[in-house]
Amino acid sequence: MNKRNLLAGCALAISMVAQAQDDAAKYAATIDPADLKKHLTIIASDSLEGRDTGSPGQKKAAAYVSGFYKQYGLTPAATDSAGQKSFLQKYQLYKRSWGEVYVRAGERKYEFNKDFYLNGLLSIPEEIRTQAVFAGFGIQEGSYNDYASVDVKGKSVIIFDGEPKNAEGKSILGNSEKTKWSGSLSWQPKMALALEKGAAYVFIITEKTGEDLDKEIRQRAVMTRRFSAPTLKPVQESPDRRAAFVISPEMAADILKTSVQKLEKDRADIGKSGKPVSKNMKGEIAIKAERANEIIHTENVAAFMEGTDKKEEVLVISAHLDHIGISPNGEINNGADDDGSGTVSLLEIAEAFSKAKADGKGPRRSILFLNVTGEEKGLFGSEYYSENPIFPVKNTIADLNIDMIGRVDEAHKSDPKYVYLIGSDKLSSTLHTISEDVNKKYVNYKLDYTFNDPKDPNRFYYRSDHYNFAKKGIPVIFYFTGVHKDYHRPGDDVEKIMFDKQSGIVKLVFHTAWELVNRDERIVVDSHKE
Repeated sequence: MNKRNLLAGCALAISMVAQAQDDAAKYAATIDPADLKKHLTIIASDSLEGRDTGSPGQKKAAAYVSGFYKQYGLTPAATDSAGQKSFLQKYQLYKRSWGEVYVRAGERKYEFNKDFYLNGLLSIPEEIRTQAVFAGFGIQEGSYNDYASVDVKGKSVIIFDGEPKNAEGKSILGNSEKTKWSGSLSWQPKMALALEKGAAYVFIITEKTGEDLDKEIRQRAVMTRRFSAPTLKPVQESPDRRAAFVISPEMAADILKTSVQKLEKDRADIGKSGKPVSKNMKGEIAIKAERANEIIHTENVAAFMEGTDKKEEVLVISAHLDHIGISPNGEINNGADDDGSGTVSLLEIAEAFSKAKADGKGPRRSILFLNVTGEEKGLFGSEYYSENPIFPVKNTIADLNIDMIGRVDEAHKSDPKYVYLIGSDKLSSTLHTISEDVNKKYVNYKLDYTFNDPKDPNRFYYRSDHYNFAKKGIPVIFYFTGVHKDYHRPGDDVEKIMFDKQSGIVKLVFHTAWELVNRDERIVVDSHKE
């Protein structure tokens, strides 16, 4: 090649690079704060009722984004049960939870997690009736035996929480203030002893009353929901009788046909005398404690844009579509930032790439726009995709994941032009470099790596959907602007979103994606950082 041809070739190459950069800027400019707001006003509206996983509101959101992708020429990437192409990658979550649970005494029906709570698991699918008997503190130790003069076989035994104490507040069973029969786990040895004595069910009278008892019941109700969290696989559960009903003194008095005052006198008398109560108090109750199976039907939205000469390689751009739904008090959690902001960002990025493709500037590599669900329940949608990938994991070059980019946190309230980047250098140094370079060239936001530190106690790297890709060895970047006072609260609404600030981050994701799908060489995995 002569010098003139060499110079001409170099000039052409430089021109092509400059043109590609101009193209990237041109289509990034179509990412519009007004459009982000327009979409989010729908996604985070009250009519979608907080988009809880599998709810009608979440399905409305899935239909909205699917319709948008179709409008801009993206193709459905999933396959439905009839073998037809679909935007919806359907999957199921499985849940074991409490069904109908109550205790009936005479004409009064006591409600679960309102009048009483349960420690442990129990299955009584149909109402049963049982005699209830009183057995003091339900303790047998040394010469002290609450069961010496009471027959509990086949019955429900009602016992005091804690242990008998003398006037100095010390246990009568030893020289200390308390023994194994007191404390938050004392129900376990008490229950074990009662069952050993032949009792059918165990009821423990708590010492708490009034607001203290109400607070404890509310806390236990929250714990119950956590223990009823869904899973990707059917739950195998074998509940037995190893559970204790925790009831109020009023409920115990009703069952035993006595008064709270008399029960409290019995408690005090045992401590004074050091001897078990000799009264033979009885009652009759009906119990039901149903364990229920629930299947949650949900779906990821998967929209595909085919590349040109490197179409077998796929970039995933992801965000989670769902939120936490309606609070127990009836308030709607609209999740405008979490993760309505990520959801609508995908729409704007898809539109920008679609306009480029319509102008003959389509991506060389393919792009999968993936709106996952189940994130709030345990990253289930991204886990399902990573275990059932529509496109081979080995062909997936990276995942750019967006979750909460519409607000500012306390650390950046005076400087909103920032974004936390998490994971960019964990698997690919090239990905990190590309991200840094395009930010300097096009966006110039502060890239904050605080949460990328493996010692960060928040562990955000493990808490959003990118992590299920990273576990498969796929390089990732997680875009995030931090937690704010409305996180998982009804106040996470559209009017608090900073759309001008958000649009800059969306452009950063777009430019990073543009470089990843159009560069000659695929980025390589060359790092294995924590």
